[in-house]
Amino acid sequence: MGFTIAIVGRPNVGKSTLFNRLVGEKKAIVDDVSGVTRDRIYGESDWGGKNFNVIDTGGFVPRSKDIFEKHIREQVLIAMEEASLLLFVVDASTGITTLDDEFANLLRKNQKNVFLVVNKVDNIQRMHEANEFYSLGIDNIFFIASMTGSGTGELLDAVAERIPDEQEEKTEENIPKVCIIGQPNVGKSSLVNALLGEERNIVTDIAGTTRDSVHTRFTKFGKNLILIDTAGIRGKAKVHENLEFYSVIRAVKALDESDIAVIVLDASKGITHQDLTIFKMAIKKHRGIIIAVNKWDLIEKETNTARDYEAILRSKLAPFNDVPIIFISALEKQRVFRIIEIIEQVYINLRKKITTSQLNEVMQKAISHYSPPAMDGKLVTIKYVTQLPTPTPSFAFFCNHPKYIRGPYKGYLENKLREAFDFTGVPVNIFFREK
Repeated sequence: MGFTIAIVGRPNVGKSTLFNRLVGEKKAIVDDVSGVTRDRIYGESDWGGKNFNVIDTGGFVPRSKDIFEKHIREQVLIAMEEASLLLFVVDASTGITTLDDEFANLLRKNQKNVFLVVNKVDNIQRMHEANEFYSLGIDNIFFIASMTGSGTGELLDAVAERIPDEQEEKTEENIPKVCIIGQPNVGKSSLVNALLGEERNIVTDIAGTTRDSVHTRFTKFGKNLILIDTAGIRGKAKVHENLEFYSVIRAVKALDESDIAVIVLDASKGITHQDLTIFKMAIKKHRGIIIAVNKWDLIEKETNTARDYEAILRSKLAPFNDVPIIFISALEKQRVFRIIEIIEQVYINLRKKITTSQLNEVMQKAISHYSPPAMDGKLVTIKYVTQLPTPTPSFAFFCNHPKYIRGPYKGYLENKLREAFDFTGVPVNIFFREK
């Protein structure tokens, strides 16, 4: 499972600014007004060859009656429970506040690994004044200015030291690990139950699995794979907003453990914002993807209902349109076992290796047919292409001016790769390197 850090603290101490600094993009809205971060934000970062997930949280205000602050407080507690490491952010410009003291007491009861991050230390006087934060009794303390990046390198070095080296898989190799994910009440558990049936001899529990994720072995019809069901969401939160928040945290962890994601949708609702968030995370984590539209038996149908529905879905999934979409009813067991066949094919595509000679024979024709557009008077010439030795399909195109190749041409090359070699359901990574 991926290492996860949560950025926590009282309102308006610079948590979202630090989040943006760690993930390298401005995903979180930053303002000097307390309570800006209400929707939780997730990102990925890497440092020193270590990858980790980052969760941004809203400002924690204990005992507040404000409805937004109440929801934020509940979500912060969920994030704290799920994280591997907490970054407790405080503000050097204001010193220790009552809210900081209360939050520090909460962290001591939580017994999580905590780094105290003193933010806005942007001059010598602030550095001197920031020493008062040692009185909070947290051993690991870092002085930073997240706006400029000062001190964040030392913080990231310490984070990377806490991330364990990747361990060898204890499960058998070449067994696909498939997570069943999606919003609450879309039928994830019903789908798993429909696949497993009543014959309990086909299921074996895998020891040491993460709490709330149920791992089972599927061995029907000569197939062999591990299903990861992210069930148990309903019991963790009391309001719809927190329910969605928790489901995305579970999705992040399930994706970290899996090869393929089966994203389950409710046919009556279509694909939601949270589903698209999970879809984009699966792409970023280079997982195989299958869309299962559940409860299809409840939809009134005309001649082209499925075709039109699929067209709408693909428009929302663009530009990655090469994703298998299957219409099912977990309750009626309609087409559920077709998912297993699709999983098998996507897994093959995920592990597909293409020889350099095959690649160049196909791609040089495509490049000759449509050459990279010249930029700033520079004529770009692609010499050859090769597949990189990565777990998922990645290709390096060697050329004389890689920085002048733009997104549309990259998309053209990816489409040609998909046309020539079946990568259905698999994100394809393309890199340009100087030759």
